Amino acid sequence: MNASVAYEEDVSIPAELESARAKLVYLYVAVRGSATADDVCEALHIDKGSVLRIAATLRERGLLHQEDGRYGVA
Repeated sequence: MNASVAYEEDVSIPAELESARAKLVYLYVAVRGSATADDVCEALHIDKGSVLRIAATLRERGLLHQEDGRYGVA
């Protein structure tokens, strides 16, 4: 079965992000529209513990939100 996925075309990375991994996680979620931690782990080859820590930091900074196990850009 082929799934259609819509991607955001114009995504900018917030200037306050210094970590390369945080930038990657933010950009991945922004382009996908939303993603689970497992989606991010698989796509970016980052271990789940790191993804969860990065996502928590991005949420604390008001850059991501989480709903029903999925992260999205705030």
